[in-house]
Amino acid sequence: MTTRPGRRGPLPIENVTIADEFWAPRRQIVRDRTIPHQREHLAAGGQFDALRLAWRPGDPHEPHVFWESDVAKWIEAASYVLARERDADLERDVDEAIGLLGNAQQPDGYLNVYFTLVKPGQRFTDLRDAHELYGAGHLIEAAVAHYEATGKTSLLDIVKRYVDLIDRELGPGGAIEGGYDGHEEIELALVKLYRATGERKYLELSERILDNRGTEPYYFDLERDRRGDEGWAGDHAAFRARPQQPELFREYSQAHAPVREQRHVVGHAVRAMYLYSAMADVALERGDLELRTACERLWNDLVSTKLYITGGVGADRTLESFGGSYDLPDADAYAETCAAIGLVFWAHRMALLTGQAKYIDVLELALYNGVLSGISLDGTHFFYGNPLATDHGLERSAWFGTACCPPNLARLLSSLEHYIYARDDTSLTVNLYVAGSARWEQDGGSVSLHQATAYPWDGNVTLTVETDAVRTFALKLRVPGWAGSAYHIAVNGEAVAVNIREGYATLQRAWHSGDSVLVSFQMEPTRIWADQRVRSTLGKVALRRGPIVHCVEEVDNAGPVSGLGLKRSSGLRIEHPDTLDVDQIVAEGVFEPTPGGGLYTCAPHSACNVEIRTVPYFAWANRGKGAMTTWLREAAEGALG
Repeated sequence: MTTRPGRRGPLPIENVTIADEFWAPRRQIVRDRTIPHQREHLAAGGQFDALRLAWRPGDPHEPHVFWESDVAKWIEAASYVLARERDADLERDVDEAIGLLGNAQQPDGYLNVYFTLVKPGQRFTDLRDAHELYGAGHLIEAAVAHYEATGKTSLLDIVKRYVDLIDRELGPGGAIEGGYDGHEEIELALVKLYRATGERKYLELSERILDNRGTEPYYFDLERDRRGDEGWAGDHAAFRARPQQPELFREYSQAHAPVREQRHVVGHAVRAMYLYSAMADVALERGDLELRTACERLWNDLVSTKLYITGGVGADRTLESFGGSYDLPDADAYAETCAAIGLVFWAHRMALLTGQAKYIDVLELALYNGVLSGISLDGTHFFYGNPLATDHGLERSAWFGTACCPPNLARLLSSLEHYIYARDDTSLTVNLYVAGSARWEQDGGSVSLHQATAYPWDGNVTLTVETDAVRTFALKLRVPGWAGSAYHIAVNGEAVAVNIREGYATLQRAWHSGDSVLVSFQMEPTRIWADQRVRSTLGKVALRRGPIVHCVEEVDNAGPVSGLGLKRSSGLRIEHPDTLDVDQIVAEGVFEPTPGGGLYTCAPHSACNVEIRTVPYFAWANRGKGAMTTWLREAAEGALG
């Protein structure tokens, strides 16, 4: 990714290595199992064959409007792998997929098999529901990743032709003049294309699409009137049954007001995250204070009223959307994996835009909890939604009919390098503590930084500088919000006092090769309580250690987790059993068996003392089906029978 002088930006993937005991094995699983697993499902499901344009009405595997996005995300994930290692077989598979996309592209640049084969003549008639611009956005992201990884322009050339067509059609006299996408994605992708190519027209197109959204006359009403029907989605969406609430649908697509005027996060959670990511990108590129202010306002609404403790977002299953303020059900939580991934995207962009560590705190929360919970430990099964409680247990699926989450997980985890560091002319920022190394050019010379840590199980991090000569720069170390003031920093073995600014401890000095920094954060298990306006958590407590939120599974405990209770006076200790290879929090609690004797009784429930064992939320549902909860009842103090 190209970063202009003076601008904060991530280091290129090839300049970062990840070699730790937490992320490296998980990313290897993605490399060895998840990416091949997804390619097999794309082949079996018909996505690749559809690009051969051989499908005819009546054939199996009718193409879907979003199939190009599935293929694109697979290419993107594979390209991130190719950025750090040469693999002739994987590169051949990627080249084959790109060749199929080229085969499906129409002479004028159009690329969506559904409207080429299934509904010819109806392209660009249903931006609201038909995902054309969403698919185009993922093709753009894949093209940029592929180009930066390999230097090849094969996919980049394809998408540039497609974007040129979209630009014309969105412009004066075009078929979709004044339009915007129902499912946001292309806006952020266009900024990536601008950064990769330097062609400003792509940034301008992104900004134009953003500024079209939410204006009057309402574009989706206009296109519906032109079509004369409800379009591709028909009456499937629940909000269509509520014609007396047209605002509900406008909020669903974040089109209820111009983006610069929006005050609350509403609507479909994934779409919202992608929209806000694009707004932050354009605000950064344009120096647009109004757009930045809108992003900050929306962010504050999210984190203060609508964010799950796991970093999940989206409370309403029926619409895959946000609920109202403090509406955060646990068992009925939707918290789509893609939405948590989208939150990582937005948080990262907000950190680059503002230089504030509070955004990385939320990125870390979502990454270690709401994102990782979406994939099994073996890398081949997935959650679409991520509830915070279940009475009967759930199992991850090998694939989905709408398969957005598996390839989204693969592309994020395969590009983790982008999120660890940020660089500008005078400083290197360490956002995430991940063992490995980073290298960059400083004042015409080479500098490397090596991290050694067992994070997130341990709060000690050693950072060692290697440089070809004495180099002066600032090293900014994020002090996680969960750590509070319980941290210690030493340089070359001597404790130093540092000022914390915007959540970072800044060490400005002339660095010699071999200089080392020890950062130590206390990682004591901690109780967390929710605002009392969150009704599902009243009388309950959650447990966290460092960035990891824990939950309680039936398999580790005395019975159904709904019967467990934790006293405020109970001590919390950590164990790391070999069978799980994760930290567990262990505490003394109580268990109340399911009572008999009818629906109501005058007799108090019996209770017994038990040991409560937790697991990290990301690791649940890997040992069979069983009850789980993230929020534990707080048991009454006092003697128990």
